[in-house]
Amino acid sequence: QVQLVDSGGGLVQAGGSLRVSCAASGRTSSTYAMGWFRQSLGKEREFVANIKWSGGSTYYADSVKGRFTISRDNAKNTVYLQMNSLKPEDTAVYYCAARTRGLTTAKGVTTLWYDSWGQGTQVTVSS
Repeated sequence: QVQLVDSGGGLVQAGGSLRVSCAASGRTSSTYAMGWFRQSLGKEREFVANIKWSGGSTYYADSVKGRFTISRDNAKNTVYLQMNSLKPEDTAVYYCAARTRGLTTAKGVTTLWYDSWGQGTQVTVSS
């Protein structure tokens, strides 16, 4: 259905910035929303942010509000996560996800809400 390729991870110093990208292909016309999750060593995969494809409304985890910005490029079928003021605790594998199941009032903070996942991109923030 929808294939996702995430990229842009790397090593940055605390306080720095990084932008990760997720390119979608396949049945992208049915994509309702895309989001980002992250999973750090020894922890469960946690919600970071998502964006509705039509309209562009966004929702963020409290831990990243004011620092991270999710955006979309409809023409390129790509979603971005701009990460500023990075902290060591932001270190994780970041995964993009897409939901193709249609309209919902849920905020989409659970992994079960999404249909497709990228392979993940490592973000490491040094002290």
